Amino acid sequence: MNEDLILLAHGGGGSLSKKLIGEVIIPEFHNQILEKLDDGACLTVPELEIVFTTDSYVVDPLFFPGGDIGKLAACGTINDLAMEGAQPKYMSLGLILEEGLLISDLRKVLCSMSKVLKETGVKIVTGDTKVVERGRGSGIYINTSGLGVRKQGVNAAVSNAKLGDAVILTGSIGEHGMAVMGQREGLNFKSSIESDVAPLCDLIRILLETVPEVHCLRDPTRGGVSAALNDIASSSGTGIEIQQKRVPLKDNVIGACNLLGLDPMQVANEGKAIVVCAESSSESAINCLRNNELGKDACIIGRVVSGHAGTVLVETGIGGIRILDIPSGESLPRIC
Repeated sequence: MNEDLILLAHGGGGSLSKKLIGEVIIPEFHNQILEKLDDGACLTVPELEIVFTTDSYVVDPLFFPGGDIGKLAACGTINDLAMEGAQPKYMSLGLILEEGLLISDLRKVLCSMSKVLKETGVKIVTGDTKVVERGRGSGIYINTSGLGVRKQGVNAAVSNAKLGDAVILTGSIGEHGMAVMGQREGLNFKSSIESDVAPLCDLIRILLETVPEVHCLRDPTRGGVSAALNDIASSSGTGIEIQQKRVPLKDNVIGACNLLGLDPMQVANEGKAIVVCAESSSESAINCLRNNELGKDACIIGRVVSGHAGTVLVETGIGGIRILDIPSGESLPRIC
């Protein structure tokens, strides 16, 4: 028996299940709450406002330039909490493993998660592991839920955009989607593209402490900046106008998108945020963001306006105006 392969018996609840949990999973995330191995976790949360989120990760391939499914799952859940103005505290971890998966690959994925969690102070406190037959999965699927707390009075909902607000993007876009697509399809771009996957909780925490008039936050993941801005416009009943030339884009992403016929505004990101704040606070917000490595390229890309409610307009590089449509489907499937 190859001891470096996941077997159906690893999901059977017997000795191999216990060995997998005790020798592979627990050592990466050990803490007193998790090590009780109860069916749930009893948590003490002194703050009054609790934020809860859940997500699933099915990215293909499991490993890509700049990250892997483990880092993606940790950062994605943390960022969902951060976009609600919450400080992430706890996570659950559900693993669906395919028979035949290399345990050494599982260890790499768990190690990536562990590094992010140690960096951010977030704890895995409960979880579950299942194994499916060979050919009925893609190596690993991950499900997570996250719990965070936020101070009373903080509200960063997408419905809060107000007329005259500045629309800020924390950095260049399109890197995650193009990194995953390039790895999956074996594309040799002129220069390599790495995913931007990163935890944004500290960046956002400092921003909220520094700039009181942040009205809404959104991370432009699936559907990219286009979907995120349309969510803000439709939820708040406002119009948004942005300038294409202000949107930060790296040359290698532009080249890759041109090659594949993709709009970089619709390509997923995993380490960027859209910040909508009062115009009077925009300079403070930019300065705050640029003091952090993850926000060093932050810039104002547009404004919230009174006309064309629920619609996002883009001023193109040649001075024309176009509607920034919400994507009708997934142009890049399984990128998160």
